[in-house]
Amino acid sequence: MQKINKFILFMLICSLFIGLLAGCTSSNKVATAKGGNNASEDKVLQYQSSPGSVSYPELAADLGYLGDLKLEKVSNSVGGPESIQLTATGDIDFGAAFNGATVKAVSKNVKIKAVVGSYGSDENTYIGAYVVEDSTIKEPKDFIGKKVGMNILGAHAEFLVKDYLRQEGLTEKEIDEVILVTIPASNAEQTLRNKQLDVIIFSGIARDFAMERGGLVELFKDIDVFGGEFTAGDIFFTEKYISENPTTVKTFTEGVAKAIEWAREAPREEVIARYEKIVASREGNEPTANLQYWKSTGIATKGGVIEDKNFSIWIEWLERNGELEPGTIKAEDLYTNEFNPYAQAQ
Repeated sequence: MQKINKFILFMLICSLFIGLLAGCTSSNKVATAKGGNNASEDKVLQYQSSPGSVSYPELAADLGYLGDLKLEKVSNSVGGPESIQLTATGDIDFGAAFNGATVKAVSKNVKIKAVVGSYGSDENTYIGAYVVEDSTIKEPKDFIGKKVGMNILGAHAEFLVKDYLRQEGLTEKEIDEVILVTIPASNAEQTLRNKQLDVIIFSGIARDFAMERGGLVELFKDIDVFGGEFTAGDIFFTEKYISENPTTVKTFTEGVAKAIEWAREAPREEVIARYEKIVASREGNEPTANLQYWKSTGIATKGGVIEDKNFSIWIEWLERNGELEPGTIKAEDLYTNEFNPYAQAQ
């Protein structure tokens, strides 16, 4: 009987030991998946996508520029502020946003850092304000009391509207009387034509598609308000992710930078064909018709290299607007070009 009890005790100890080993193995697998301290760097990057469009990371992956990295879509994007939040909380590994929104987030102690350009505005690709042809809105004062639709507040479109109105002489009180309304980009045109909104702010493919149908008038565009072409938004990681996965961030940034240059240099028809192939290969039967209206990257620098002015203009804007204490944020602290080969070549 005593021998049996010793045997049972021995088996229990063995089981406990095996369980501990299994637990350690499981922990190591989790660490490996996300670049833990004692594991290899992250190779599967979670991100958000936009239906019917192609981001530069997606283009880079399709062109084979991301090496051994894989992209894993977790949800559809609804705008830069959400992208910042999800990146900061670790729900996605990288995000993209209008640089003014990034400045605001960093000013609230969100630890993110931009690594490469994501979108911008030039003569072919820009954000503008539009009304129907019989609209009563003819000049800036006419905006007072009117509804202006945009995809999200606190980002590019809101900065554009307010800066335009300030430059045209409206007081802060008058600007506060302009009603800013969020509206999905897919519904913006129809909402304007139905006169549920007075003005809509939109861009690129959706804008060109709407203008082709006629009946809309352009009031102003961002490259005029902000003084020429500019890179408006960048892709970012958290500082923690960069420190834990430097090789991954380098491979990713190099690939995205190369994809930007591919889109800049390839014939327009080839870019559109590649985008159509990428979208058509996705699940969900996403539309491809709008891709015919793609015209340019809009990104102002080679390979999406980031410059101080990408952020300094919005830092100054927020300081003038009383939303940022002067001197608390410096442009050079918001980004790094250390992973971008095009920056090293300059």
